[in-house]
Amino acid sequence: MTAAPSALAWLLEPADPGVRYLALRDLVPGTSAGELAAARRAAHTDGPIATILDAMEGPGFWAAAGPGYNPKYRSTVWSVVLLAQLGAHVDEDVRIERACAYLLEHAMAPGGQFSGNGAPSGTVDCLHGNLCWALLELGTATDRLGLALDWLARSVTGDGIAPRTVRDAPVRYYSGKCGPGFACGSNDGLPCAWGAIKVMRALARWPESERTPAARAAIARGLEFLLATDPATAAYPTGYSAKPSRNWWKFGFPVFYISDILETVEVVAALGHGRDPRLANAIDAVVNKRAPDGTWMLEYDYAGKTWIDVGPKGQPNKWVTLRALSALAAAER
Repeated sequence: MTAAPSALAWLLEPADPGVRYLALRDLVPGTSAGELAAARRAAHTDGPIATILDAMEGPGFWAAAGPGYNPKYRSTVWSVVLLAQLGAHVDEDVRIERACAYLLEHAMAPGGQFSGNGAPSGTVDCLHGNLCWALLELGTATDRLGLALDWLARSVTGDGIAPRTVRDAPVRYYSGKCGPGFACGSNDGLPCAWGAIKVMRALARWPESERTPAARAAIARGLEFLLATDPATAAYPTGYSAKPSRNWWKFGFPVFYISDILETVEVVAALGHGRDPRLANAIDAVVNKRAPDGTWMLEYDYAGKTWIDVGPKGQPNKWVTLRALSALAAAER
């Protein structure tokens, strides 16, 4: 789907350099390398990326030292994920590389699991998937990230990971990430679609030439899980709830562990399956939320909880419009 000229012009306004850079990158084919490089530099020196980096403490953390899960949503975990969603990159500011290194050192358990408490027991799919995706997107490349990616894939397939009941096993599942195939204790041990989407987003960002057999198997399993149910209905296992969360139908920015139908389209399209007929109703759901002027409004946000403000809820929003247009463009490809 081609962006409406008025909507695209809105996203390309110089007053919002962060949105402008990503719109040039994802929505304007043929943008010159020089123009794109200049836009990326501008996005790092003025706007939300600069605001978040200015709030970072010298060693590379935000709000509190340590694993960085708390306090929500200003600590290291959330700041790194948000920077990645804003288009930040290690090549543009040394502080980003410092933050990535700090996270890998303090939030990752010896088995490769990103953890809310620094121990293997503190990992869940949404956290681990978000951080693997963010570090890949930010451009960091270390052996420790390779270890995290290995866990990402094998935790889906179960390869080499003992059941959580085998307490003396060197690598096992725990009460949160409690089994293969996206099983999660927070979803009563059932597969969690929000967690699956975060894991699949990271797998999609993993360069295809570098994917292991376990990664390819995990992608196949994840696609089947997400598409075996009509994504437009979000009728995935709900565990402790009688029906899917209403947040599935609220498009927002940023996107942390809560997910929406738009992110399902983003992820499946990023994996090259945007034309799968099973995704068609979800794509229609995204298109049907478009306003007559070609924009999408902000329906879910973290106002007052993160380092930045992305605009008023219930109003046309550049970040949500960028998400929707980029997802639809990727699905067409």
